[in-house]
Amino acid sequence: MSRLLRESTIYAGGAAAAFATDFGLLWALVDKAGLHYLVAATVSFLAGTVVVYWVSVRHAFRFRRIADRRAEFGYFATIGALGIVLNLIIMFVLVDRLALHYLAAKICSAAITFVTNFGMRRWLLFSERATKNPRPNIRPEQR
Repeated sequence: MSRLLRESTIYAGGAAAAFATDFGLLWALVDKAGLHYLVAATVSFLAGTVVVYWVSVRHAFRFRRIADRRAEFGYFATIGALGIVLNLIIMFVLVDRLALHYLAAKICSAAITFVTNFGMRRWLLFSERATKNPRPNIRPEQR
């Protein structure tokens, strides 16, 4: 299996877990807590970002360009912030302009932000084109 296919498959699994976190929290914050859907979408997206970061650094990507994990998470979250902006724009257009239910809009926005965030994170943070920082905890059978 090619490294890109392996990484994207594992990242997709992590993104699915992040989406479940994001989607469930979005629903709870809107339907149970009464928050506006855009505020709730921001909070739930951030929770999903933490989940996908953990999967990314622990399982998906072998190479890490930034050795300082706090700095790495900062960059990861910055890319996620761009994802939040994209997510909110898509949701606003679909909900307020096209009258789609906010959860259906979330599914559409998640598909687009998944591709965007994966590409940017892999290219900027987890590719071996720059300084190579192979993860020390990768077992040979995972390579």
